Amino acid sequence: MLVIFIKILIVFVAGFRLGRMASLLRPSGDYRSLLSYRKAEQIYDLTYYFCKAYLSSRDRTVDQMVQAARSGKQNIAEGKEAGLVSMETEIKLMNVARASLDELLSDYEDFLRVRGFPVWEKDSRESLFVRKKGEDKCLARDYFLELARTRPPEVVANMAICLIFQAKYLLMRQLRFLEGKFLGEGGMRERMSRMR
Repeated sequence: MLVIFIKILIVFVAGFRLGRMASLLRPSGDYRSLLSYRKAEQIYDLTYYFCKAYLSSRDRTVDQMVQAARSGKQNIAEGKEAGLVSMETEIKLMNVARASLDELLSDYEDFLRVRGFPVWEKDSRESLFVRKKGEDKCLARDYFLELARTRPPEVVANMAICLIFQAKYLLMRQLRFLEGKFLGEGGMRERMSRMR
């Protein structure tokens, strides 16, 4: 009887410790459900198409643009997953994603400038169209890619610029939210101290 009691006690204590350890981990949603990730994915697909269709494969800019677009997307995914343990790491990686998209934005602006093409004004008819479509959460993921296949390079570059601004806006909102949460709850070290 004593042996059974000890076994039950061991299982109870182990379960209690596991429960306490599990509470150290923050809940982490699926990064694919983040609007910023979905937007970054559209930007990556559009950039990959743009570079293959309109830039020479020997142009060093191709690799830089594709890698900046990929970094934007991948750092959102990695940041969200790292957030399970470390909000600080999540914040850093979301900021890396934002910075990567900013680098990509500069490449698109350079493309337009050196070729004498205009950058659409923020409130132009074209920008408003892309922004409105970009806000549609029900829009097919490949909508902009399919649209790009029927447009000249200066239009595709401007479409990408509009989407990048939207993604950067969404990431800044995420960063502000995470910052407030971090200041209120602390990070892993603070959670561990509270649990002791």
